[in-house]
Amino acid sequence: MRNKTPLGGTGYRRRDALALAGLTGLAAGLAAAGCGTVPAPAPAPQPSVVPGSASFWARQRKHNYVNFANWPYYIDPDHATLREFTAATGITVNYTEIIQENESWFSKISPILRKGENIGYDVMVITDGFQFSELVALNELLPLDQRLMTNFYASAAPQFKKRSFDPGNTYSIPWASGSTGIAWNPKFIKTPITSMNDLWNPAYKGKVGMMSDVQDLGNFGMIKLGIDPETSGPADWRAAAKVLTQQRDAGLVQGYYQQPYLEALASGKTWISMAWSGDIFQQNLSGGTDLKFVIPKEGGTIWTDNMVIPRRAQNPVDAMMLIDWYYQPKIAAQLTEAINYIPSVPAARTIVAADATKAKGADKQLLSEVARSDLVWLTRREFDRLHNYADVSGKRQQEYISFFQPVISG
Repeated sequence: MRNKTPLGGTGYRRRDALALAGLTGLAAGLAAAGCGTVPAPAPAPQPSVVPGSASFWARQRKHNYVNFANWPYYIDPDHATLREFTAATGITVNYTEIIQENESWFSKISPILRKGENIGYDVMVITDGFQFSELVALNELLPLDQRLMTNFYASAAPQFKKRSFDPGNTYSIPWASGSTGIAWNPKFIKTPITSMNDLWNPAYKGKVGMMSDVQDLGNFGMIKLGIDPETSGPADWRAAAKVLTQQRDAGLVQGYYQQPYLEALASGKTWISMAWSGDIFQQNLSGGTDLKFVIPKEGGTIWTDNMVIPRRAQNPVDAMMLIDWYYQPKIAAQLTEAINYIPSVPAARTIVAADATKAKGADKQLLSEVARSDLVWLTRREFDRLHNYADVSGKRQQEYISFFQPVISG
């Protein structure tokens, strides 16, 4: 969902890829499922078998092929984790970097789903929020076979096994996560930021950056008021929109940002801003800045990019095996070293640190930064202050948007 730069990579982030590549690759990718050839569809289950049920999974067989749709630059660059998976399981992975942004991807696959057709992928990575909720509400995600999630249950941190937007990990398990908190530029703010109220501090009038993502923005308005977004409703959204509107009308907000908030913060156009943890880590690593980041004492947001299986996937067993593969600590460490986002496997940290001691030159420095970064390895106390998004499935989505979009556009 959010932005990232590959370790030692080009400096592009996921939202940058949308502008650079456009959406032209989506149509071609859906038709061809990437560079590989989509295998012949597996025999369809009997009509009486409910997709995702125990009887459904009992009838499924491994086909030694899986189509994987992901975002650009969101895996180890040389795909060693996929090659090792194929060597261990015999399953060939057709990996395609086709998802540029949640909304555009959902818009692209929706007509196919409405026809009751297979979208051509067995695994895709979707962020919790509007599109994930809609896919669940539309019954377009396949309930996972919990018996094939042994690595997940053995290695995942407790907070990733219990997520309000997907109770019981019914439809998803995390690929990677990030947090939304507050960043500031110490060139202009000398006193460390600790509170959500600092985004409403008159001392920073005209120098505050806020997110244009309505879910992140709404969460922060609610958290300021002591409201838990995960259990919130329309009355809470109205109150949060009001306090955010007061912030805007007081002249505190310099702008509502997507990716350019980083440049604004680094240049001094803003002094303090809502921020995504992975961005700040990468900006300091590659840009030579010393931006600071904190999860405010009142709380922040955790978002998760999730591996899910479309309901009509043709290779669900192979998909389950691939999903669970990434919960081996060694594999999780390889992924974290590449993408630098919050992993779900705590044991990966020791492996990253060991890899750093063995590395040389620039690789050693980069891996050492990843191994000790507080933005990659959050403490339990920090996790406990993070909230998921409000439930905005179905008709609730438009109601939610109706409260917070006017804050940005007004």
